[in-house]
Amino acid sequence: MICQILSYDDSISKITGEDMNKLTEQVFGSMPHSQFTSQDVATLFPGSEDRRYGLVRRAIASGEIIHIRRGLYCLARKYQKKGMNLYALAQHVYGPSYVSLESALSWHGWIPEAVHSITNASSRKSKEFKTPLGLFSYERIPQDLFYSEVKRLTDESGNVFLMASPLKALADYVYARKKDWTGIEPVVGSLRIETEEFEQVTRDTLEGLISNYSNYRVKRFLEGLRKDLDL
Repeated sequence: MICQILSYDDSISKITGEDMNKLTEQVFGSMPHSQFTSQDVATLFPGSEDRRYGLVRRAIASGEIIHIRRGLYCLARKYQKKGMNLYALAQHVYGPSYVSLESALSWHGWIPEAVHSITNASSRKSKEFKTPLGLFSYERIPQDLFYSEVKRLTDESGNVFLMASPLKALADYVYARKKDWTGIEPVVGSLRIETEEFEQVTRDTLEGLISNYSNYRVKRFLEGLRKDLDL
């Protein structure tokens, strides 16, 4: 699985002694996390927009900050006070969204394959972002309750990210990949998920997800899964 938490050994005392760009210095000292937005820059440097643009441009040119997408930046590795979690960053790249599909299945340990990009479900149109920190893809998944079966998690560095349950990730996968699955057999054969993983699935969870999706393929898959699991 791709390393989702980027951590570094540089000591803060060494970094703070360097001649940093004014923007880098302010973000380093004021922001709780390594990522920040154009609005954050405006809060730190009220006044001239031209001045703010110059600060951002020079910090990027010097390699002190990384431009992720329009209006979103992060400090370069040596200036990060704590590890950066790419799952948490994904929600800032494009939202509302939560980690799902192959990324969630890999995180939960349900699939054996390494996943080298972050895939999220979104309520907005599908989109993909190629960034210096990796590929972030988003699949539009229509549903009644967007955050049903999604947990808010916090890593050891205080980064917050939203993670789909394994079964919700499977339902999103069926929708996004247009799978005509009718039960557990094609899941095991195609994704190589061990049947033992489904022992944790409950009837209430299945019924909640069945009512949450209106898509025929997803409903048929979940209903077939319920029948196969005798729930």
